[in-house]
Amino acid sequence: MYLKFAVFCLLIIKTHCFYTGNSVIVDLTSDNFHKLVKNAKEVWLVEFFAPWCGHCKSFVNDYEKAAKALDGVIKIGAVNADDNSALVKEFSVQGYPTIKIFNAEKGTTKDYQGEHTAKALVSFVLNIVQNKVNTRLVGDLSPAVFRLKHVKELTERNFDDTVLASKESWLVVFYSPFCKHCKQLATQWSNIVSSLKDKIKLGSIDASFYTTKASEYKVTGYPTILFFPKGKKKSSSGIQYSGIRTADDIIEWVMEKFAENLPPPEIVQILDFYSLESTCDKKPYCIVSILPHISDCQSKCRNEYLDILKNVSSDYKKWQWGWVWSEANAQPHLEEGLQLGGAGYPTMAAVSVTKMKYSVLAGSFSYDSINHFLRDVSFGRGDTKPITLEEVPHILTTLPWEGKDVERPPETIAEFGDELLDTFRDDPIFKDSKDEL
Repeated sequence: MYLKFAVFCLLIIKTHCFYTGNSVIVDLTSDNFHKLVKNAKEVWLVEFFAPWCGHCKSFVNDYEKAAKALDGVIKIGAVNADDNSALVKEFSVQGYPTIKIFNAEKGTTKDYQGEHTAKALVSFVLNIVQNKVNTRLVGDLSPAVFRLKHVKELTERNFDDTVLASKESWLVVFYSPFCKHCKQLATQWSNIVSSLKDKIKLGSIDASFYTTKASEYKVTGYPTILFFPKGKKKSSSGIQYSGIRTADDIIEWVMEKFAENLPPPEIVQILDFYSLESTCDKKPYCIVSILPHISDCQSKCRNEYLDILKNVSSDYKKWQWGWVWSEANAQPHLEEGLQLGGAGYPTMAAVSVTKMKYSVLAGSFSYDSINHFLRDVSFGRGDTKPITLEEVPHILTTLPWEGKDVERPPETIAEFGDELLDTFRDDPIFKDSKDEL
């Protein structure tokens, strides 16, 4: 009798055979899905299954238990994937069983990533319902606030492959739509993204929905901000931010963490236009140093100045500036455009092409003086001048310095012709000078 009934189910009414006699689980099809689920206000829990799927058959009892427990709390349905391929394609179902939550937030669809047990499923759904009630009570924070253009939306399914498998640095915010502090962070988030998008990767995850990931990363409050350093990662690699949640404080903290894995920037000699462009293009600032001519400041002297630049640049590596140098008069058009060299050498300018402004070092070419100058630059302080040039100054092609001294021209006494000397022989000054010699 049971065998005949099983065959009858398999051939005729596949969905109801999986959940026969249980009116709580709604048979969803391509004909009724959008009317009942997609356009509804209620939260729906929907399983996509295949009649031939062994895991689906094993999940029947747990799904029925969960459905009975949640009856009257949310709506529960099931889709036979073999009979409703259009729905399978529409919702990108790639394996069975796949469980999705509809309308946890208005018009949204999310995958359930937890264990396939009645207890885990009910706990997950109740958490969603609680969040939905809380958002109505205290006001909704739209998740779109954290899903800006350069921010990856993370889930339990893609988190590890996206963040942990990446070699890049990541900043991830764990948030909840009903969280008051998340709303406050949301006002700062766009500034944070704008400042960091070219340096690190950014992501956001609704921790109130993806509770398994929140638990894995020990998220006990919202928002929780984690920084994952560059290179190989594991779940314990995340470093939690515990400072004040303002854009400036978060950005500064991130840049400090980011810089810990960066090598010191190279101090590049300007040999041609390419060497300048490749070092400074798309950098927030280009630090241009003009050192004395080698004949006025031999290798020991020049290396002392270069060492100062190396030490200072290492301290400011988190800002990812470009650092270049040239010797006096080797790039006259550049010096003229930045008004450098008038007070002598060495000298320095911090140039921002994006902001069309630059600042010139007013103090000595020492570590302390340059450090003070660049601190003002990094915080947008100090005197600045507008870049009035319509194009980049012409950069001359020069030879690289090989690290050697150069011979100075010999200082010789002018050899005068006899006829010219005769005109000075009777001059008293000439005679006195000759006697002293």
